[in-house]
Amino acid sequence: MITINVTDREGALHELEAPTDMNMNLMEVLKAHELPVEGTCGGMAMCASCHCYVESDHPLPEKSDDEEDMLDEAFFVDEAKSRLACQIKISEAVNGLEVSLAPVG
Repeated sequence: MITINVTDREGALHELEAPTDMNMNLMEVLKAHELPVEGTCGGMAMCASCHCYVESDHPLPEKSDDEEDMLDEAFFVDEAKSRLACQIKISEAVNGLEVSLAPVG
């Protein structure tokens, strides 16, 4: 299990535990903990309803073209910090990751 720190849209901090052996992504973890992300496309990087800001300096994989395209259409994008939670895989490498949920457009 790893820990992910999430700040919701009201500014409350949530310390979430996530298993590393279930091939989950961050969007699925957020939904499992009943945080307000939709994940309308089911994690296919075809919407931006799981838009978040990565606040920590964890090394993450580069954004795919699909993720870039979706972020181009999202509201409140921060070029340096915006990611789609569905594209962040849960692994030991993201233990201690800090994210905040992006505002809804």
